[in-house]
Amino acid sequence: MPGERPAPGATLAAPHGSAADVPAPSPTPARRAWRRFRRQRLGFWSLILFSVLVLLSLAVELISNDKPLLVRYQGQFYVPVLTSYPEKTFGGDFDTETDYLDPFIRAQLTQPGNWAIYPLNPYGAKTINYFAEAPNPSAPSRQNWLGTDDRGRDLLAQLIYGFRVSVLFALALTTVGVVLGVAAGAVQGYFGGKTDLAFQRFIEIWGAMPELYLLIIFSAILSPSIGLLLVLLSLFGWMGLSDYVRAEFLRNRQLDYVKGARAMGVPTRRIIWRHILPNSMTPVVTFLPFRMSAAVLALTSLDFLGLGVPPGTPSLGELLSQGKNNIDAWWISLSTFGVLVLTLLLLTFMGDALRDALDPRRADT
Repeated sequence: MPGERPAPGATLAAPHGSAADVPAPSPTPARRAWRRFRRQRLGFWSLILFSVLVLLSLAVELISNDKPLLVRYQGQFYVPVLTSYPEKTFGGDFDTETDYLDPFIRAQLTQPGNWAIYPLNPYGAKTINYFAEAPNPSAPSRQNWLGTDDRGRDLLAQLIYGFRVSVLFALALTTVGVVLGVAAGAVQGYFGGKTDLAFQRFIEIWGAMPELYLLIIFSAILSPSIGLLLVLLSLFGWMGLSDYVRAEFLRNRQLDYVKGARAMGVPTRRIIWRHILPNSMTPVVTFLPFRMSAAVLALTSLDFLGLGVPPGTPSLGELLSQGKNNIDAWWISLSTFGVLVLTLLLLTFMGDALRDALDPRRADT
């Protein structure tokens, strides 16, 4: 009756056609996959930790550097991390670049009215500690937290800069391999027939090429560089992924929406790019972390053999080689092995989580 209150616990029926009758929009496949990925706690936190480590390595000059971030000397401000200053600027005798590890320069910058802000680790990628108290390679100490290598370089700085080189190289190699592999697999799978047959015979012949021997030959002829190494590894790194993309295109090209697009006269390029490719990217995304881990291992192995980056470039493989040559310097092998294992574990956990998240057979909960 009018004016009566509903009984406690009773529910009010919404009027017909109100917003309560409108069903909530269902989440997109990408959002469902992201929810499944977040439920994989190990893979999700591995992604967070790996992203943090990569971002820190990109700003490594602010964390580990032999140059102060900011200096105030005799009322003037200097930014040595961005600009080189001669030694005479800070009361020295030479016009060469200032060595901020020199005890004389340190004393000049600590006089009354003068100060300097140093990074957490006051050593760069190529910094040699000429004022070390122990012979090289020296064990971990207050000066060098993880010790030094056999050249007197700070091991912590070498690991941080070497991690950045390995990750950036892996990203570049993975990107090039994905682009070439997707392009080759798309052409094979969409056109099929003689095109697919010719590509398959070419891949069989190209895959039989001795990749390591080619690397040795080109390293002997040309000067070693990261660019040369990226090109040589990219020539062979696309074939594994192209097989998965080819299989996806062979399956998807027979579906009704692709046949309908052909009947409507949609151009081939648009069918591949707009219709088939987005539905064929599951194996590509799933294998990205595993391809990155393979690239890190490839660079480390080549550096260990002396076929990788140019001499003087921070490298995890070179540090492993130093650990092999200096068995008594256990801190070199142990710290380098720890960084390498941590990197590969994070990438592997991310790959496993991605594989489970993109599996359409796993129901949402």
